[in-house]
Parts: sequence; structure tokens; C-alpha cells
Amino acid sequence: MCVQVDAWRCRGAAPQMPSVKRPDPTVKLVLGLGCERNAEPEEVIALAERALADAGASERDVEFVASLDARAEEPAIHAAGRHFSVPVRFFDAATLEAEAPRLQNPSEIVFAHTGCHGVAEGAALAGAGCDAVLLVPKIRSARATAAIAAPRHYAGALRIKSGAPGAV
Repeated sequence: MCVQVDAWRCRGAAPQMPSVKRPDPTVKLVLGLGCERNAEPEEVIALAERALADAGASERDVEFVASLDARAEEPAIHAAGRHFSVPVRFFDAATLEAEAPRLQNPSEIVFAHTGCHGVAEGAALAGAGCDAVLLVPKIRSARATAAIAAPRHYAGALRIKSGAPGAV
């Protein structure tokens, strides 16, 4: 998401320079989560916190948690949303599968079970938008997966700020 900023006019300069786009500083990270049925909330939250640490980000940087709609009733996913005090959004398998070309860790096994090649990465990318990049590709625990995505311009700013790997 970008906001329009008009370029300033230099004193004595020729006509005004064209408008430029600057990153919207309010855009935040999308935390994609996947898990097995009845995964422990503590395991999912610990993995999510590890992903944030890997990104060099904090809990305040999370805009929302995203996952597959088949996990809409999963207590651990909702517990993560409550833990970070953010909404939880769910995407259908077709939406996540549309992100398959951008996944760093596509899985045929996940596809066989869910209809998409990646839940955590796909949900993070779908939630962050068409220009999003993965800051943290899929990481795993025993029963959960997590990934973090952000719009490209935000990812670059976060990388500069924190030295986080995986950005542009």
C-alpha cells in the first residue's frame, strides 16, 4: 500500500517535479500459520514468536494472523491472534494455491491434504498482497508451521531497520 506524496518545488527550479509514491508507514506484517488439528496453542504461539524474532520484528509489527479456512475452528490459531491482539483472517484453499508460484517451500503432501501447496507461506503472502515478499519462509515445529510476509517496500524498510534476513 502506498500513499501519494507531491514532490516539493525547489526555489528557482523549473516546473514542479512529478509526484512520487512513498511507503505507507502503517503497513505491517502478516503472520501466516498452519497447524495440525488440536495442536497446542502454546506450541503455535512459540513458533510464531520465533518467526517474529527471525524477522527482527516485534509483536507490535503484526497486522493480523492468516491461515487456511479449514482451520477456522482451530483453537490454537485463534489463541495466536489473541496473544498478539490482532484479528485472524482465513483464506480458502484456492486463494492460497494461487500463491503457489511465490512459495519458497511448496509441499505435495500439504496439497494432498488441503488443496494448496503451502498454508503458512500462502496465507502470509495472500494476506500481505500481490507485491508481498516472504520475510521468514516456512518454519516448523512438531505440529505447526509459521511464515511472515510483508509488502515489498515495507520488507525493505524492516530489513534496513533490523538487518532481518529474507527481505528483498
